[in-house]
Amino acid sequence: MAGLKAGAPTPQALTVHQKSRVLEVAFSDGAKFRIPFELLRVYSPSAEVQGHGPDQQVLQTGKRDVTLVNLEPVGNYAVKPTFSDGHDSGLFSWDYLYELGQQQQALWARYIERLAAAGVERDAPMAPKAAGHACADH
Repeated sequence: MAGLKAGAPTPQALTVHQKSRVLEVAFSDGAKFRIPFELLRVYSPSAEVQGHGPDQQVLQTGKRDVTLVNLEPVGNYAVKPTFSDGHDSGLFSWDYLYELGQQQQALWARYIERLAAAGVERDAPMAPKAAGHACADH
């Protein structure tokens, strides 16, 4: 996720809206996205959420009311958010933020489908991690 694709749009402004819980990102190509904090958290690019290989994503629940505690720049290519639930290991590249903004309706639908397939509610507490399957990186 790190880095920029050649010629890819870059953010011109990032605005954190705590009351509405959205990150507004304006890009150099004129695109402007309002990405809900919950979507950012659920689709964090971290290994804790994405896993370490195909089909290893960890379904995130109980994130409806998550907020951004901090948004730290990482070089000229990404930001590192710290969420109110303590999650802070995802680096959101400009490319990935653009993808989240552009595809948020489809990503949201996929998230709802995954919840239904797992038989869990969106606001359910996170299930405990299975013993023996911890990632040594976090």
